[in-house]
Amino acid sequence: MLAAMSGGVDSAVAAARVAEAGHDVTGVHMALSANPQSYRTGARGCCTVEDSRDARRAADVIGIPFYVWDMAERFDHDVVEDFVAEYAAGRTPNPCLRCNEKIKFAALLDRALALGFDAVCTGHYAQVEDGVLRRGVDEGKDQSYVLAVCTREQLRHALFPLGDTTKAAIREEAGRRGLQVADKPDSHDICFIADGDTRAFLASRLGTEKGPIVDEGGQVVGEHEGAYGFTVGQRKGLRIGTPAPDGKPRYVLDISPVTNTVRVGPREALDVDVITGERLVGLEGGLPERCQVQLRAHGAVHDCEPVIENGVLRLRLLTPAQGVAPGQAAVLYEGDTVLGSATISSAVPVA
Repeated sequence: MLAAMSGGVDSAVAAARVAEAGHDVTGVHMALSANPQSYRTGARGCCTVEDSRDARRAADVIGIPFYVWDMAERFDHDVVEDFVAEYAAGRTPNPCLRCNEKIKFAALLDRALALGFDAVCTGHYAQVEDGVLRRGVDEGKDQSYVLAVCTREQLRHALFPLGDTTKAAIREEAGRRGLQVADKPDSHDICFIADGDTRAFLASRLGTEKGPIVDEGGQVVGEHEGAYGFTVGQRKGLRIGTPAPDGKPRYVLDISPVTNTVRVGPREALDVDVITGERLVGLEGGLPERCQVQLRAHGAVHDCEPVIENGVLRLRLLTPAQGVAPGQAAVLYEGDTVLGSATISSAVPVA
């Protein structure tokens, strides 16, 4: 059993649990940056030098072998470059979801299986049985959404020992086990953007280009320095000089990278009731007439009617959703069971 150890409390307890259960466990920390100092520090990241040291200390306490695997080049190509390209195309990616898809359950799992390990264990809050993914019991920490990009074959080689436990209980258990990371803060934001300024990071990669911010009627109400710096549903940071006629806040309705234009409007204009998705995962076996869809991590769940035609998923929402951006994942559920996922390609406003 290979235990992926990020340096946080969750992966440390997960590794301790599988070792205690009698598995022959080896801990591994993934070095994801050629320049770790450029990643988040201060116990906020998951891939810094500080985190690798925390992971090594945890492995020593557990009593398992520990290694650091260099995956910086793969991470930069599959996660960081993808992140930049998606924003440049006017979409809103989820880098944690992409990391699970391309790194933890592709690159890492492939290497583990090639070396003779039978599975990879992580500290995700989810449950899996016979290749079927289910929500974790801690609703506030459930991570099934960001794992829904994994195939059933990948899930057959995955173990999530924390899925039946709450976060509070995990911290208590870490303390009892003598793990120094018991009180370490959870990771937040995007690990490869050191200061948390996504717009500045994208500008450093894509440059700046002034463009118009227009209202629903096409009237110019402001100016920006790159349409990639916005996402559908965004309210803050628009820097619009002209107030709306009704005095209410404006929100980003859509982004056109071709014309470098950002369109804004009232909150109610964000309502959508039809969503299409591509890059389907796990939806090959057919779908029920009605199920639920989650459109962002820890977001609301909507009842929907799904249809797949020519490899494209079409969802009719029974209650409208707001702020649905292309590039995000639409994850389908039946109760607590994940049916599969798709990448949102478009959303149709309520008529």
